[in-house]
Amino acid sequence: MGYAELASVSRGFARMRSLKQFLQRQLHFIVIGGFLSILLIACQPLAQSQAPDASPPPETSSETVDQTEAVGTLELPPLPYAFDALEPYIDAETMELHHDRHHAAYVNNYNEAITDYPDLQSQGVEALLRNLDVIPEDVRITIRNNGGGHVNHSMFWQIMSPEGGGEPQGQLAEQINQTFGSFADFQTAFEEAGANQFGSGWVWLVSNNEGNLQITTTLNQDNPIMQGAFPIMGNDVWEHAYYLSYRNRRAEYLDAWWNVVNWEEVGRRYEQAVQG
Repeated sequence: MGYAELASVSRGFARMRSLKQFLQRQLHFIVIGGFLSILLIACQPLAQSQAPDASPPPETSSETVDQTEAVGTLELPPLPYAFDALEPYIDAETMELHHDRHHAAYVNNYNEAITDYPDLQSQGVEALLRNLDVIPEDVRITIRNNGGGHVNHSMFWQIMSPEGGGEPQGQLAEQINQTFGSFADFQTAFEEAGANQFGSGWVWLVSNNEGNLQITTTLNQDNPIMQGAFPIMGNDVWEHAYYLSYRNRRAEYLDAWWNVVNWEEVGRRYEQAVQG
């Protein structure tokens, strides 16, 4: 075989090796591409299932909240006025955080606690707060704190108003004067009790077991119904209720709060207490 023929055969082998390498690369790309396609298809449902909740935040409303005791799971009641409606006494950011974050958390935590207890779901939250001993121990503290937080705040939003302030009228005013000497004396005693409440809690005007007006305080989110009293009005002295505007000046917050008290609603609650 001559030199020219050998060179031709050599070029043929070279072309075959090049073709083989080309086909191997193409096969490699096809395998990788197919694997990636399968992986993307497999991951697509997972990505969809992990998409964040796009539900809108709670809306504000000017409608009166129905305070009838609910049975079963709780719902966050709408705020009966805009977040900035109580300014300058309570700022808009505080109201938004207080309602949309703190109160919402109480509702969610309570609902989660009763999920596995159908017998608790068949009772109202106030009934459970009055009878804590019937609640299973593993969820008792959760229901006490978060159920109380819901009941307390549902009242709190209602006894404040952009048109609040002034003084009580009618039978409530008469009983305040009779019990405390005057409305001014009542205000002083109420503010002192709130200022002296150590740590987080509430200051209340209640109708006690004897049907008399009384100023009292509770720790954390405890409600006077747990001691057999009826809460006529209460002010939240947790720091989240006032700290953005008043910092550590709780006494200043307590004094300013009278400007937003809805005495019409407080009077209605007193009538409800009198009627039993």
